[in-house]
Amino acid sequence: MTQSTLLYNIGQLLTMDQYEGPVRGKDMGNLDVKENYAVLMKDGKVEKIGPSDELADTQADEKIDCQGKLVTPGLVEPHTHLVFGGSREHEMALKQQGVPYLEILKQGGGILSTVRSTRKASEEELYEKAMFHLNRMASYGITTMEAKSGYGMDKETELKQLRVAKKAGENHPLDLVSTFLGAHAITEEYKENPEALLDEMASLFDQIKEEDLAEFVDIFTETGVFTIEQSRRYLQKAKDKGFDLKMHADEIDPLGGTQLAVELGATTGDHLAVSTDEGIKQLAESDTIGVLLPGTIFYLGKGEFARARKMIEEGAAIAISTDFNPGSSVTENIQLIMSLAALKMKMTPEEIWHAVTVNAAHAINRGDEAGQIKVGRKADVVVWDATNYLYIPYHYGVNHVNTVFKAGQKLFERGDLLV
Repeated sequence: MTQSTLLYNIGQLLTMDQYEGPVRGKDMGNLDVKENYAVLMKDGKVEKIGPSDELADTQADEKIDCQGKLVTPGLVEPHTHLVFGGSREHEMALKQQGVPYLEILKQGGGILSTVRSTRKASEEELYEKAMFHLNRMASYGITTMEAKSGYGMDKETELKQLRVAKKAGENHPLDLVSTFLGAHAITEEYKENPEALLDEMASLFDQIKEEDLAEFVDIFTETGVFTIEQSRRYLQKAKDKGFDLKMHADEIDPLGGTQLAVELGATTGDHLAVSTDEGIKQLAESDTIGVLLPGTIFYLGKGEFARARKMIEEGAAIAISTDFNPGSSVTENIQLIMSLAALKMKMTPEEIWHAVTVNAAHAINRGDEAGQIKVGRKADVVVWDATNYLYIPYHYGVNHVNTVFKAGQKLFERGDLLV
């Protein structure tokens, strides 16, 4: 096993270590680009960073000529619904007919369809499926990611999902951070009493803590799902138990979820597609990171893309994510999401790179170990088939990864086409 690797003749190197903490507002537009650099990885960590001509003769078990390619930190994925059973391709026809998502939900589709499939699936089936998706995530340059439960909404299935995520994190090279999203929808048996569902999910908090199954608790605050008051009570219980908080907020209707995330000191408010001016102002003045999910709006073909420009101009810290899930954003391709962020939310390439590295890492409490190339840090590094950072969001819909290193070891390498 290779113990040390030298990447040299790097065309552009993005270390993403220009600022401490999440990068906010106009600072997201500043990118420190190092040209003709080299990176030495040793025993899983970054050992040295410097100009290629200074490090070219450094001893290493393997030396890789990057031939002027772009090199960045491993990408960080802060919002996914990784563990689920089944799929929902049959709903595409309904979407094409213009049936609103909330109407599909009322008909027993949407989340509820996946709930039925996930409840039926065995732990082993869910595990194999999750590992497949993790491999694909890695191929797109992701080295650290979040994984939510939320397709059980009963005790047995929620715990099953969380245990699958924990097992996957233990056995897959990617670093996983788990979120308990038991409050993801109102299931058929709780239609008349959503408070009882919230009580049922809250009763799992102690066991989840004891088994170390999740770091965050999340809730879907939306019309037809959980109200602001219900969300406040539920999340406060989670906070009192020592969980950090996330929120699906202001995705379809502007209920004030952004403000509630700020009020409760949530690590992130996610979606934020219809956040009000006041919500954006409060977000910008808080430590809460906005996680924007343009793939969801793109896939559903309805709604508004989050006002990233206003959020950044107000001074907020922004991350972006695939929202990988079987119903509203069916993709593991974070590079496609980078293109959507540019085309649909008017984010600059510099802002986008912050949003998929350092800010995304802070969005899952991994800002001290992921999202940067820094001496002493875990060597999570991507070599791209591009010579500059502008190219990745520009050329959309394909995979630009050449090689992914996780803790200094090759995790993915694009091979030559064999004919």
